[in-house]
Amino acid sequence: MRYQTILFDLDGTLLDTNTLILQSFAHVFDEYLPDYEYTQADLLACIGPTLHATFTRLAPERAEELTNAYRRWNIANHDRLVSVFPGVVETLESLKNHGFQLAIVTSKRRDVVEMGLDLCGIRDFFDVVVTFDDVTQHKPAPDALKLAMEYYDVLGNVLMVGDNSHDIDGAKNAGVDSVGVAWSIKGRKFIETLEPTYIIDTMPELLTIVKK
Repeated sequence: MRYQTILFDLDGTLLDTNTLILQSFAHVFDEYLPDYEYTQADLLACIGPTLHATFTRLAPERAEELTNAYRRWNIANHDRLVSVFPGVVETLESLKNHGFQLAIVTSKRRDVVEMGLDLCGIRDFFDVVVTFDDVTQHKPAPDALKLAMEYYDVLGNVLMVGDNSHDIDGAKNAGVDSVGVAWSIKGRKFIETLEPTYIIDTMPELLTIVKK
């Protein structure tokens, strides 16, 4: 079997948090940066980097204030706007039953990660969850991926599954193969430009890759 360990991004890959994230950014911009005339493209550009990186880029002197405002609105509206993508639960269950080692590697804070895992009933599929709180350098740096790999004591036969450039570039920087998901909010063409090892249109397609 070519792969034994599979690392998953969370937002936009396993969980459909797109509406929550976009509305969270829009709330912050509307309430705290009223002079900032943003477009949908500007909102999409906020998906991927850490919150601190995004708000530092837009308003360096107010990054912490804006990050906290984002988190407050995001948490308050989390359960109303988050769901699991089609085929995710069944695919994770199959992978787990076939002995694959599964991990979450995300740049999200642990408390919110756990909210999503519990809400969508997928927590028990993962032995390790690497979050924003666990590393200093986040994707696309390889640190978070390598931390998950260290847990499983593996150097190869690892696959990173994600929806954004930080996931695919993180995999390349960690020296592992990658899967780009075509349901990325930025679109399949965007995923193609990242040149992942594989691209899948539905989560169950992952099974055909890892079971070869």
